[in-house]
Amino acid sequence: MNRLSHIGASGEARMVDVSEKPQSERVARAEGLVAMRPETLAVIAAGNAKKGDVLGTARIAGIMAAKRAHELIPLCHPLLLTGVAVDLSIDQKLPGVRVRSEVRVTGQTGVEMEALTAVSVACLTIYDMVKAVDRGMRIDGIRLLEKRGGKSGTWIAAGEVQEQPQ
Repeated sequence: MNRLSHIGASGEARMVDVSEKPQSERVARAEGLVAMRPETLAVIAAGNAKKGDVLGTARIAGIMAAKRAHELIPLCHPLLLTGVAVDLSIDQKLPGVRVRSEVRVTGQTGVEMEALTAVSVACLTIYDMVKAVDRGMRIDGIRLLEKRGGKSGTWIAAGEVQEQPQ
């Protein structure tokens, strides 16, 4: 097993020094879903939630969360993100909402945590906005889909198709 980069020789937590790493374009994509009753999904799709535009609010919350991942996750580097996209789609088969994020930076460390944080907070926002209708909703499947850039190169989750760079 590889040595953990955030643990010092004596077992203490430490932030990894990335100052010697070259800058490169880095991209991460993540996804998650919120499963719910069909009636709850209908409220979201119709725009009838009492708290307002569920999908629009969740998109903004996800973008904001990506920008603040370093404040939420210990030892996570603050990054000057160059792009954050959060896409939400209604999935009648689930039934529920699928959330995907893509985060970009030109820097010395990756943006996987920012992409995962964006998805997580967008999912939590959906739950919060319609919990009065359906407390039994389930947040599932939050995972990294792809990361590109840096020394380790490209990684793609099993079964995923690599998206073409924009």
